Amino acid sequence: MEKALPSRCWREIVFCGFGEPTAKLDMLLEVAKWLKAYYFPVPVRLDTNGHGYKLNPARNVAIELKDAGVSKASVSLNGSSEETYTENCKPKLEGSFEAALDFVRRAKAAELNVEVSAIRMPEVDIEKVGKIADELGVPFRVRDHAPCFW
Repeated sequence: MEKALPSRCWREIVFCGFGEPTAKLDMLLEVAKWLKAYYFPVPVRLDTNGHGYKLNPARNVAIELKDAGVSKASVSLNGSSEETYTENCKPKLEGSFEAALDFVRRAKAAELNVEVSAIRMPEVDIEKVGKIADELGVPFRVRDHAPCFW
């Protein structure tokens, strides 16, 4: 097993990338369980758009994540309303802004260490998104915009 993941001092393991990790929830959970079994003290974080319940409507996503060993969730909220969120993020699912807020609430209720994040760019009203995080009772983190490099 150690050949699969070098035994070095990892500070955190993060599920993220181009696309939504909860779109492949079963795979995410399987890997998280393996990490919990072999790298238990290392925190596991999910970077998400918060659409996990939209993509997996019959499941209790936050509880399943917690049970699998995910301890943190960072929900990207690059808009302060359904309109600005839709304009900035171009989600394929209707009601995605409310779905992201719901995910934050459910992750918090499941006792995941959850935060809201947003990218610092002209289209995002950082102050308004920060207020939403405050209303949800979770920390807010601003990320700097990294332009495409390819």
